[in-house]
Amino acid sequence: MAEGFARALAPSLRVASAGTRPAERVEPKAVEVMREVGIDISCQRPKALADCDVAAYDYVVTMGCGAAGVCPTSFLGVTEDWYIPDPRGKSLEEFREVRDLIREKVEELLARMEKEAG
Repeated sequence: MAEGFARALAPSLRVASAGTRPAERVEPKAVEVMREVGIDISCQRPKALADCDVAAYDYVVTMGCGAAGVCPTSFLGVTEDWYIPDPRGKSLEEFREVRDLIREKVEELLARMEKEAG
């Protein structure tokens, strides 16, 4: 969902999403709740963090991996951990709550990036 929001809100940025234990496919409830806000993430595919070159990015946002001790350690740019709950296995309403929280966090990050860029 974060990748979907970032692509929709800042299409000029290079954005990627990855996980420490990626699923086989994007969760159908995530696709559904994102479609409700006009963003189609059905073509996205889960990727492993190990397959991403995090050093190529200016910002890396993690969602709870600090607690698991599996965050990227070679990254020298801006890193922050959002501690967003995983809605997998939860109700559609809980997916909406997580979606809205992710949107808020993405918007805040993009605003900070714009401010820093001057």
